[in-house]
Amino acid sequence: MRHLFEISTSLLLAALAAPVIADNTPFSGGQWIDLSHEFSEDSLYWPTAQRFEKATAFEGMTEGGYFYSSYDISTSEHGGTHLDAPVHFAEVANSTEQIPLEQLLGIAAVIDVSDKAANNRDYLVSVSDIQAWERKHGNLPNGAIVLINTGSAKLWPDAATYMGTAERGSEAVANLHFPGIDPELATFLVEERNIKAVGIDTPSIDYGQSTDFLTHRILFAANIPGFENVAAVDKLPATGAFVVALPMKIRGGSGGPLRIISWIPD
Repeated sequence: MRHLFEISTSLLLAALAAPVIADNTPFSGGQWIDLSHEFSEDSLYWPTAQRFEKATAFEGMTEGGYFYSSYDISTSEHGGTHLDAPVHFAEVANSTEQIPLEQLLGIAAVIDVSDKAANNRDYLVSVSDIQAWERKHGNLPNGAIVLINTGSAKLWPDAATYMGTAERGSEAVANLHFPGIDPELATFLVEERNIKAVGIDTPSIDYGQSTDFLTHRILFAANIPGFENVAAVDKLPATGAFVVALPMKIRGGSGGPLRIISWIPD
């Protein structure tokens, strides 16, 4: 599987460098899936975080007779589809720009708990969920990017159903309800498996009612980053997809807006 990843990474870099008009690139014969929600005024953010704002700097015809547009944007690092860098919850850990590029590319293992989470918005993805996946597909691939499908992405961008509350401010945090990763599973992934990153289709890898954010702390202490508010995970197969997750490269950042995509071979 490591050899497969090295080949896939080489093919990806070659494909990105190839002319757009080519139809025989290394990634032809499959399809790309966008796993990112658009950034807009509708994007969902933590109740205490600054939301996405876009203002027009200039839009229209110039004195030179040609059209020109430019916009100013402002946003928290942590909102919309975004990266959590390990330093977000671990003082001596990688910041956004320090995460090795190879850690943001890899084979996906997609864990589907949507049936369980549908009846429990506080569902914790457990070690047993991983073990059930492994009974069907074998152990998690070495260097896998683990993506969790809780079925939440289809609720975006309705804050009340997606996050449990549409309220804003510090008092709203207590009303958050959405699935997350059990700290016991985080420990299992760190100690028993070798993964590159985790991603989930909810606002946080810790569930909405968490107050200690232990899943963040366990994974990030091991320099395993997280991808949050991931879209369209339900379109990926359990195995075989290749993920590219490239955040804005913020020096010293604790996270940042993320464009995450996946390639599925035919």
